[in-house]
Amino acid sequence: MAGMYGTYQHSLDAKGRLFIPARLREELGDAFFVTLSPEKCLSAYSNEGWDKILDKVGQMSKIDQKKARFLFSHAAKCDLDGQGRILLPQALREKVGLIKSVTVVGAGESAQFWDSETWAAVDELETTQENIESVFEELGI
Repeated sequence: MAGMYGTYQHSLDAKGRLFIPARLREELGDAFFVTLSPEKCLSAYSNEGWDKILDKVGQMSKIDQKKARFLFSHAAKCDLDGQGRILLPQALREKVGLIKSVTVVGAGESAQFWDSETWAAVDELETTQENIESVFEELGI
């Protein structure tokens, strides 16, 4: 697995369908899981990635499993249509403010779906020279 990377601009259509870029479809597969993220976006996981989450939650205490319940109660299994789109459930779109313009971001083991204005603000805050240097230092590159 090469991981998910890149930034792509797309729009939701009137039915709430989102085009998934070919490069990310290769990693996610024909059907994958979308759920809430720690940030104000949605995260998409391949079946393999979703299984890892299930395993990790299964190892948690019962109390912590209850805390993680939102991952599953707000999850949707999304199937690609013939045009490379998925239908994002309205409830998920509303939770993170996805209305029309969506930025699809590769985030390593997942893909993220952001409102484009929200992503632009996050990207500006995170893509500073100081942060870039810090990450490279942490990675030993």
